[in-house]
Amino acid sequence: MTTLQNKTICSVEMNLPFVLKATTNNFYQLVLQSLLDRETVSEYNITITAIDWGSPRLTSTRLINVRISDVNDNSPLFEKSSYDMQIRENNIPGLLIGSVHALDLDTKLNAKVSYLVLPGKSEGLVTSYISINSETGNMYALRSLDYEQIRGFRVTVWASDGGSPSLSSEVIVRIHIIDENDNAPFFLYPLQNNTSPCNELVPKSAEAGYLVTKVVAVDADSGQNSWLSYELLKATDPALFSIGAQNGEVKTRRALNERDTNKQRLVIQVRDNGLPPQTSTVLLNVLLVDGFSDPFLRRVDVSVQEPEEDKTLTKYLVICLAAVSFVFLVCIVVFIVVKVFKKDPQSHFTAAVPHFPPASVDTQENCADSQNGSLSRTYRYDVCLTGGSLSSEFRFLRPLFPVFSMGELNSLQGHRTSSDSQDTAQQSAGSQLKEEVS
Repeated sequence: MTTLQNKTICSVEMNLPFVLKATTNNFYQLVLQSLLDRETVSEYNITITAIDWGSPRLTSTRLINVRISDVNDNSPLFEKSSYDMQIRENNIPGLLIGSVHALDLDTKLNAKVSYLVLPGKSEGLVTSYISINSETGNMYALRSLDYEQIRGFRVTVWASDGGSPSLSSEVIVRIHIIDENDNAPFFLYPLQNNTSPCNELVPKSAEAGYLVTKVVAVDADSGQNSWLSYELLKATDPALFSIGAQNGEVKTRRALNERDTNKQRLVIQVRDNGLPPQTSTVLLNVLLVDGFSDPFLRRVDVSVQEPEEDKTLTKYLVICLAAVSFVFLVCIVVFIVVKVFKKDPQSHFTAAVPHFPPASVDTQENCADSQNGSLSRTYRYDVCLTGGSLSSEFRFLRPLFPVFSMGELNSLQGHRTSSDSQDTAQQSAGSQLKEEVS
């Protein structure tokens, strides 16, 4: 009986992952019978009941508190599978776009989440557009965005915890840029060029509803900001022409007559549907002609100031043309002078050449030996030109007979002429005497 009263049985609740295991007499071990998950149940209050075998049976209970320690077994989880954010163009740099948030079920350092924007692959360097606060997940625009350049982009946000090893997750954030009415309409036809206004020809025989031309304009904005409407702002004769508000077709409102001015000036305005609206105007000249075979084209009186750059360019072109012409004339003159000098090179030395006796003197009398090819009384000389000089060098030979001056030469010629005359007279007298004797 005493033995049974000393024997006890211990037990715990059945719905707990713990169980008591008997080891020796009245000794038990509290062991696990299933896995624990701190994120599900962080602590347990275990009640152990001991019962003896006596009669009546007596019981005793004891409460044990078990706290589960954390391990980094959970990755950060974002609240959404993807995020969509909007921002208006022309924003202020540093403007808050939105925020992302990830939750880590772990505790302490294992639950501390930090955020980072990953570089994009197809949208370029998105880190130049967006930044994120690593602790709060708030996303900011780094610079002003332009809807006409980029309509939107997507970024990847990376969240990691502070456990070891660290666990992480990613989420896609799509940024949509909202358009603002910051662009005025632009005319494709007629061109917005004040230096050359557009001229349209209309025959004077045109009836009402004649299509003069069609004005075409575009707007770089989108949505209702790009909806355009046309209006005839000014006209030489407002009752003569009209324009379609939606299609931009310029037509005649009535038939033309002889009293209408040949030159009609139209100022057309196009307006978008944004808030506030943007407008643009263009000038259209309509010329009324008798026929298209001989059009009446007169230059429109439009005061156009010539740009300063055009005047400067014209001045430079004139200076260059004058310089080229001057160089060309100098080259022509030099070429002619060189040609003349090459054609008569001995003309440079005419002053240095001595005067020789005339060649009318009898050669047989002045020759020492004509049959031997000896020198005549005239000078005989050779011209020797040096290879590297433009000057001529002459080598003279001494004459066989004394050189006479011009006066002596004239007196000598006169004496010989008189002698020849006398000889001729004597020969004539002798001939006559012979004839008489015979």
